[in-house]
Amino acid sequence: METLDRIFAVRQRVAAWRRGGSTVALVPTMGNLHEGHLSLVRLAAARCDHVVVSIFVNPMQFGPNEDFAAYPRTLEADSRQLEAAGLDLLFAPSVAEMYPRPLDKMTQVTVPELPAVLCGANRPAHFTGVTTVVSKLFNMVQSDVAVFGEKDWQQLVIIRRMAADLDLPVEIIGVATVREPDGLALSSRNGYLSDEQRAIAPTLHATLQATAERWRAGNRDWARLEADAKANLTACSFRPDYVEIRRADDLQRPAPEDVAGLRIFAAAWLGRARLIDNLPI
Repeated sequence: METLDRIFAVRQRVAAWRRGGSTVALVPTMGNLHEGHLSLVRLAAARCDHVVVSIFVNPMQFGPNEDFAAYPRTLEADSRQLEAAGLDLLFAPSVAEMYPRPLDKMTQVTVPELPAVLCGANRPAHFTGVTTVVSKLFNMVQSDVAVFGEKDWQQLVIIRRMAADLDLPVEIIGVATVREPDGLALSSRNGYLSDEQRAIAPTLHATLQATAERWRAGNRDWARLEADAKANLTACSFRPDYVEIRRADDLQRPAPEDVAGLRIFAAAWLGRARLIDNLPI
């Protein structure tokens, strides 16, 4: 496995692969890797001849009171996992390499409407940071395929919209959420949980499952379903940001005729960990 930290070096390596007729996949990450990330790498390797994984803790997607400084940075351990997985190229740039000017002086990429709901309602600048850094990575690597996890479904929808609107020649692939045996979605932020909180954390997934079952059983009062789910989470020591039923493709509220193509989304704090999850209903 080769590790590079400069944009021009990544472009040179990918150009050499291209000259040989190879296809390229990109898996963008912020590091602190777990099995969920490795599942993305495996799918990318199955689809393309070469895989690039980026590790970059992106300051533009963190708000002023969020955990940018404390976010785990585990490059050595991540490198060992990726090398064991047979990765071709790890791209691990510095902040200065990605953003040579102050963040407020950098060009930003903004997708309208989609970022204003769900996680974006409480994190107004977050998705502009995501789309800006992902568009930069797409430009740097110019991959045929880019792979993202479905745990961050809103992010996946936004990136697909950005790629379509900007006519970017990259196929966006979503991969199903990888879970612990008790249902908890794998996340880098699960490391913030105490032992007691870790025992409670699967309640988030269980609550979404129960709510989805009520919908499938014919209960179409989505406002009541959401309120009941939030009340259940609150009773179990969570601090919910939201529990919402929305259309999967455009994140809008369901119309009365919408009985398929829906997902239930949730974000809730448990101690200092903000957990997110979603399920199709």
